[in-house]
Amino acid sequence: MRRCCVLVGQMETALHEIRDKYRPDRIIIECSGSAFPATLAFQIRELERQTNNDLRLDAIVTVIDAENFTGYEDTSPTAKMQASYSDIILINKHEHLDERALDILIDNLNTLNLDTPKIKCNGRNGVDPNILFGIDSKLFRDPIPEGIEDHHDEVKTLTAYRGFLPTCHNHEHHDRESCISHIEVDVDKGMLESALASLSKESVWRVKGFIRLDSAIWILNWAFGRYDLTLLKGDTSFMRDASIRLTIMGDKYELDRKPIPVAVKKFCADLQVQV
Repeated sequence: MRRCCVLVGQMETALHEIRDKYRPDRIIIECSGSAFPATLAFQIRELERQTNNDLRLDAIVTVIDAENFTGYEDTSPTAKMQASYSDIILINKHEHLDERALDILIDNLNTLNLDTPKIKCNGRNGVDPNILFGIDSKLFRDPIPEGIEDHHDEVKTLTAYRGFLPTCHNHEHHDRESCISHIEVDVDKGMLESALASLSKESVWRVKGFIRLDSAIWILNWAFGRYDLTLLKGDTSFMRDASIRLTIMGDKYELDRKPIPVAVKKFCADLQVQV
């Protein structure tokens, strides 16, 4: 289940619904990259009491981007919090580092959290699920220590949209399709790559969302200079009137600047999106 950290108030209802409707063995919550785990963990601890352990917290897992963590940790209190309050730390993209850089990264992680296991991911194969499940976390059984709080307010989120403009507002007299101005349905992949290459890794940390390429809808996931495109299967009706729907996440103080930072402005201009 993918949930943004700012929607914790809705999580209790969602978890009850998933339990009652599907009775899953495991529910994996992937929170935003800007989330401090305490907010979610304490809500799940409350559900443990309410459901007599029918819903309970198993483990808090943090994935570290090996290429970019060193340096990002210095500017992000949340990065430090996530590494400090975890049952397992997974080190992703470590194969892109030389031996010395990897040693420095692990030393930094040990400074933040000496006791928690640090496991290298095996590329896209990740890690054995048996390592992750059945831990029975002891974290966040007690109140949050004084001074510890959710730091997701350090992240600014922008929404980028490019769509088909309606030529009228009265859809009762004809098919809705006939009142849509179909402007350039597909996005040019070369233009997309150029736009992504223009982003600054210092101010923009994530770009994710949906984009129309080759007459199909793809899921775009960009982080710190690398991106993946995954073909979206299933219902794509939410993209009926759009060719691009993206969320841009980055440094609040940079993205709040007026005028908008040059790199973001170029990205938006290249893709012809509105923010």
